[in-house]
Amino acid sequence: MPTSDAEIEQVRALVGRIPRGSVATYGDIAMAAGLSTPRTVGWIMRTDSADLPWHRVIGASGRPAAHLAHRQLRLLAEEGVPIRDGRVDLATARFKFPELRDRWT
Repeated sequence: MPTSDAEIEQVRALVGRIPRGSVATYGDIAMAAGLSTPRTVGWIMRTDSADLPWHRVIGASGRPAAHLAHRQLRLLAEEGVPIRDGRVDLATARFKFPELRDRWT
C-alpha cells in the first residue's frame, strides 16, 4: 500500500518536534505516526527531509547510516547529544513523544 500524503506530513511533523539535543529512532517515529514499519519513515526521510532536522533521526542501535555517520554525528555533537564510540547514547538523548507515553513507563 502506498504511503499517503497524510502519513508523510505526520512523519514530517513528528521529526520537526524532536528538540535540539535529542534524537528519535525510526521506530519511535513510525509508532507515533501509526505506521506499520520504520522503513516507511526511512523512505520519507530519504525523499522529503531537506528542510527538517534529519540528523536527529537515528537507527535503533544508536548508530547512524555509514554514509551519513561523520556529518550526522558532528551535527548531533554540536547540539550536545552524548555520543560514545560512534553511537548515540539513546538512554540519555532519546526524545519521548507524548503519543508513546505508555511505552516509556
